[in-house]
Amino acid sequence: MKAFADAWKNACQTPGGVVTVPAGETFLVSSGEFEGPCNGQTLFQMDGILVASEDLKLDDTEFWITFHKIDDLVLSGTGVFDGKGALSWSLCDRSSNCHHRPASLRIHDVTNAYIQGITSLNSKMFHFHIHNSQNVNVENIHITAPHDSPNTDGIHISNSRDVKIADTVIGTGDDCVSLGDGCANVNISGVACGPGHGISIGSLGKYSDEEDISGVTVMNCSLSNTSNGLRIKTWAPSKSSIVVSDITYADITLDNVTNPIIIDQHYCPHDECQKEGESSIQIKGVKYINVRGSSTTEEGIKVKCSKSNPCEDVEFSGVELNVNGNPAIASCSNVGGLFLESNPVCPNLLPLCIK
Repeated sequence: MKAFADAWKNACQTPGGVVTVPAGETFLVSSGEFEGPCNGQTLFQMDGILVASEDLKLDDTEFWITFHKIDDLVLSGTGVFDGKGALSWSLCDRSSNCHHRPASLRIHDVTNAYIQGITSLNSKMFHFHIHNSQNVNVENIHITAPHDSPNTDGIHISNSRDVKIADTVIGTGDDCVSLGDGCANVNISGVACGPGHGISIGSLGKYSDEEDISGVTVMNCSLSNTSNGLRIKTWAPSKSSIVVSDITYADITLDNVTNPIIIDQHYCPHDECQKEGESSIQIKGVKYINVRGSSTTEEGIKVKCSKSNPCEDVEFSGVELNVNGNPAIASCSNVGGLFLESNPVCPNLLPLCIK
């Protein structure tokens, strides 16, 4: 790792500096932190293979590779970050007691980043975590882990704004893309998701210091053989009272997806909550436009909002979901301001809503 650290230090101090992982070369890296500030744009040219250690003692670290405090970062190439996650997964039973594991790549306190072409393979936990960053563009990357690999989210975004994910292929054991709190102006387009748990906002409400989410667009994406589709999830009861607003899903294709459209304001995995009380998170301004395809569940749309803070302004337009060739059904509760347009798949949706 010292060779990479030295190469980064020199590149960071040089305007237009470059760190190269050559094609055809493989390096074992226990951990790495590439830190700024740098003197101008810095390029990490990734054409070889970086392999994580399988030493379980290193699982106590939070991240494997971190890019930190950098303005104008380019991470590009045809190379592979191999997280070697299989041994760590085997010790995790998907319960709340699952042992801590490091995410593969963290983009932290980074402004103006372009990430292109690379592959993330078999991360021990999240593949990418974009945190507290701005103007990050991710394009044409590949993320791969088995469908049963626990918590291997493809790209997790938190406390960041002006993030674009485009033309990317993600197949994992968890969410293909997930958004935590504090996100604004996030655009996800051209993502092929599956297997995995779909594209999710949340979970939210577990912590008291969370921040609002606004301005999220998911468009021209396809989801295949995922255990959820387009999901927003909040805990009940929740410790925060944030607002989730201005969310648009448009031109989405679904193939053999369980729970294609779901708003769940009573999220409680592994029996970790009291199961009493309501979410205090407000969800409003959510649009589903031209969402089409097949569901594995009879209920293709589930909108289960909070009794104390009902969802507001939820719109369905051009939604067509089927189960074995028959129209899917929908259910909803605690929704104020529901709009149905363009012959939606679920004409029974409106009467089921409790305002």
